[in-house]
Amino acid sequence: MPAPVITATGLTKHYGDLVAVAGIDLEVAPGESFGLLGPNGAGKSTTMRMIGAVSTRTGGDLQVLGLDPDTHGPEIRSQLGVVPQEDNLDTELRVRDNLIVYGRYFGIPRAVCARRADELLAFAQLEDKARSKVDDLSGGMKRRLTIARALVNEPRVLMLDEPTTGLDPQARHVLWDRLFRLKERGTTLVLTTHYMDEAEQLCDRLVVVDQGRIMAEGSPAQLIREHSSREVVELRFGSQRNQAAAERIAGLGDRIETLPDRVLVYAADGEAVVEQVSRLGLHPTTSLVRRSSLEDVFLRLTGRSLIE
Repeated sequence: MPAPVITATGLTKHYGDLVAVAGIDLEVAPGESFGLLGPNGAGKSTTMRMIGAVSTRTGGDLQVLGLDPDTHGPEIRSQLGVVPQEDNLDTELRVRDNLIVYGRYFGIPRAVCARRADELLAFAQLEDKARSKVDDLSGGMKRRLTIARALVNEPRVLMLDEPTTGLDPQARHVLWDRLFRLKERGTTLVLTTHYMDEAEQLCDRLVVVDQGRIMAEGSPAQLIREHSSREVVELRFGSQRNQAAAERIAGLGDRIETLPDRVLVYAADGEAVVEQVSRLGLHPTTSLVRRSSLEDVFLRLTGRSLIE
């Protein structure tokens, strides 16, 4: 088996009395798309900064591309592509020049930078925007340009911190398509997200993180299979009636979760649960049967919703 590109054992990060990362163990294989799934403040971005050699760890062991980030930061950063949460493009430069100038920071010859810039603009579907100002781009275009810029140095690992936050659904799907193409090329992806559908779409394997700790690890399908039922019934009775209704239907399905706006019933057969609820004389305002998702896994593991 090829050696992991990232290995962490007992990784911790403290900011004074605040424990941001509380002993994380993980491995990322070459060519894998690996995700850290969790709510804001879970420690995902802090972990990414330590892997990216821009923040020193408090404790534990960490190896990135066979090197220690605390002592070989420049060597590691030269082989990484980084897409931060917020686009930090140079608005003084035009779209194509953003790629060329960024490539020059790595000591890449200008002619090579120019060739790669044209290739990456085509990859990001931004060829017709090459001479545009950055401020004239839409949010989705800026995100694709940021990813293209992160690929200028042909990195061994591409790190993406909340890559689609703030984008509309269409822009998200376009971005997912670009990232999926990178997966097909064998690029190692490491991403953080609090969108369960994004994790299911992009990640071969992921860890569920909460309060700086790993709650579970596996493929999306494996985590859903191990920590949830096949289907979920969402019942809405009204915020004042949900708790009472949940008590009436106790015993239906595998388990029940009562949230402020709805009651969730986990079961192998959601339609059968809806029929049972009706036979009990209960009439929810709305009912929905859906398959289990990573949101349900997180709720089961932590007792709270993934996106708060």
